Amino acid sequence: MSEPDAEFVAVTDLETWFPIRRGLFRQVVGQVRAVDGVSFQIGRGRTLGLVGESGCGKTTVGRSLLRLVEPTGGSVRFAGHDIRTATAVDLRGLRRRMQIVFQDPYGSLNPRLTVRAILEEGLVVHRLGEGPERLRRMTAALDRTGMPVAALARYPHEFSGGQRQRIAIARALVLEPDFLVLDEPISALDVSIQAQVVNLLAELRRELGLTYLFISHDLSVVEYISDEVAVMYLGRIVEHAAARDLYAAPLHPYTHALFSAIPSVEPARRPSRIVLPGDVPSPAHPPRGCRFHPRCPLAEAVCREQDPPATLVGEHRVHCHVAARELASGDAATTSARIAAALAGTASPCP
Repeated sequence: MSEPDAEFVAVTDLETWFPIRRGLFRQVVGQVRAVDGVSFQIGRGRTLGLVGESGCGKTTVGRSLLRLVEPTGGSVRFAGHDIRTATAVDLRGLRRRMQIVFQDPYGSLNPRLTVRAILEEGLVVHRLGEGPERLRRMTAALDRTGMPVAALARYPHEFSGGQRQRIAIARALVLEPDFLVLDEPISALDVSIQAQVVNLLAELRRELGLTYLFISHDLSVVEYISDEVAVMYLGRIVEHAAARDLYAAPLHPYTHALFSAIPSVEPARRPSRIVLPGDVPSPAHPPRGCRFHPRCPLAEAVCREQDPPATLVGEHRVHCHVAARELASGDAATTSARIAAALAGTASPCP
């Protein structure tokens, strides 16, 4: 069985909760709802950017897709296979096609192993090829990431941060996967190196037909590399649209606040910063109604009582009572402008 290309990766109502244990007998007294009802699809060969502030559940989503963290509920399908119900044998085969690149290139590579041993580890686990064939795969992966073959004999500490991340990408590519979870792959790198790694990832996607889940808090990079963007807040997706539509006309107040923080070197183009009041609520005790309402300058009575359903404008989906009401009398661009104007009173000029 195979999924349509538009549903190559299909996530429905994904939940990943972590138990809170207390007392002498470590009884479960609550749950941290790190991911609480997330749904999206990624078409074959496309990139979904997943953005949001730290602690919103982005990384947990990525790890849950690969079952590096066991989901609590919901469905995850990859190329027609149900990841959540897959047996250990089936999951091993699927993981060859699904790989992850971690955020920290210093912590994700074993310092006791040579680059050759690091790259060969996956080939040994999946029993792919023998000596000459494995060497061919490893050298091809290094070549694709711009690393010399001589790197095979060296250790991770002998490389810079950018080179280590290239090795981490090569480790994922050596298995010839179809889908990569990129968990903030450039956030630990110098700014001068970030552009090189992002361009490398974009080039690899074009050449190899890869599908990406690109997790980041850098909105400028997400706009550059993504076909679609999903915005997360407190374990849920609050807005999801094509990248060009989302950046041209954001509809959720939280998305407006995120975009106001994008830096610009041109003073005339610097937006007024929308400073949200308060702190992010605890995912162990999420607020009733809309989860953003305690910090939303536009919150109304209905926001405090009812969880907003999805409102669709074409392929643009938003979960917001205010946006839904405004969309009833205008298009996405007009609604975005109205919400921006309403938020302007809470904004302050960027320094």
